[in-house]
Amino acid sequence: MTTAGIDIPIRKVTSTAATKLRLGSLTALVIGSMVGSGVFSLPQNMAAGAGPLAILIGWAITAVGMLALVFAYQSLATRKPALDAGPYAYAKAGFGPFIGFNSAWGYWISAWVGNVSYAVIVFSALSYFFPAFGDGNTWQAVLGASILLWLIHALVLAGIRQATIVNVIVTVAKIAPIVLFVGVVGVAFKLDVWPLDFNGLGNADLGSITAQVKSTMMVTLWVFIGIEGASVFSGRAERRKDIAVATVLGFFTCLALYALVSLLSLGILSQPELAALKNPSMAGVLEAVVGPWGAILINVALVVSVVGAFLSWTLLAAEIPHVAAKDGTMPKFFGRESERGVPSTSLLITNLLVQAFLVVTLFAQSTYQALFYIASAAILVPYIFSGAYAAKLALTGESYESGEQRAGPLFAGLLATVYGLWLVYAAGPAYLFMCAILYAPGIIFYVWARRETSQRVFHPVEAALAAALVAVGIAAAYLIWNGSISPL
Repeated sequence: MTTAGIDIPIRKVTSTAATKLRLGSLTALVIGSMVGSGVFSLPQNMAAGAGPLAILIGWAITAVGMLALVFAYQSLATRKPALDAGPYAYAKAGFGPFIGFNSAWGYWISAWVGNVSYAVIVFSALSYFFPAFGDGNTWQAVLGASILLWLIHALVLAGIRQATIVNVIVTVAKIAPIVLFVGVVGVAFKLDVWPLDFNGLGNADLGSITAQVKSTMMVTLWVFIGIEGASVFSGRAERRKDIAVATVLGFFTCLALYALVSLLSLGILSQPELAALKNPSMAGVLEAVVGPWGAILINVALVVSVVGAFLSWTLLAAEIPHVAAKDGTMPKFFGRESERGVPSTSLLITNLLVQAFLVVTLFAQSTYQALFYIASAAILVPYIFSGAYAAKLALTGESYESGEQRAGPLFAGLLATVYGLWLVYAAGPAYLFMCAILYAPGIIFYVWARRETSQRVFHPVEAALAAALVAVGIAAAYLIWNGSISPL
């Protein structure tokens, strides 16, 4: 999930000649925007439901699907440069206001639920030094996370939107320990541990290869959330064509780091041992190789990284409904700003929701993994419709010159859409039902926004979709209430 400390990636960036960025700088920015908290927990998150073979297959599927999404966003940035209000703008332009609203709503849900997961993982890491914090969901951890949340809230209200020194520290804190981890674990890799139960079928709890691969999908999606933000760098590029090159280089660099972290760990500890690790599980793996200092390093690095990420994503989460309110997608009150230009109303509502979910984690004993599964599932709507819009443009020829090649963008858009639909299937009913509960109340705000602008609320197909969403949301709430499903 993106943790870049740059401008919020839903506003068009302009740049003077003096600040133009070359390929190397652009690539570094892309990498920094994708590497977040997820990588620090990859060993346990991946091994919890899959053996080595399924993990390899999972990374291969992710490489193809995410690369297709990268190309889809690159195509859309080129074809529709005026749509700079975020992924929801593509859904709105291609499939109407109701789909566009739900894309904005889902993106917002993903952002603030992701912030809850950040709070949980920070205090889970701190529990290495202060055991009372447990897995980040004890009352002490929730209290500490609440204090951190409102301190960041105050910083944002004060107008702190960028801090170059903090960004540098956060980037180094993220990347350096990961590179060190890969190097140390690579040297310590044990060939006799790696092939143990390679296909995972010796562990009945893991299920079939297909089931194992499905279990990896939300994890791999989580670590790449924010990949759509790469187009924000277009205004900073010395050469516009460097954007595509930097995005691809950054993507494959992150893919290599992520895959190495999860796969090399299987040569240090067996799948059951990795699955039993406490998160951030990179700490447990490195401790098994070099001793306690390894765990201390990873835990400290994660805390520094995620606190910076918490600030960046607090800004992003508040900005999403704020920008959507400016173009009439969300109710106008989300667009209110303080005298410092901070989206104060949106920020307050967002952080109140984060606070509410922090309290839920206390009573539901919600884990970091459960929370990021919800955040990952919630973002699938904007991802799917972004891919579909790229395919639609290529299919119809809109924004293409006569005779211009369209097969590549069409294939990328279709593949990104299919990948998104596969992720919906892989997410499973529990998390989809939870997302339905979070999506359904959005209809109230959609109706509110449409009436404010004196526009027709629903067309027939949209009305049917809204009714279906409400029905699924009510059914999901009932199933969770009686204990039939438990996503948290």
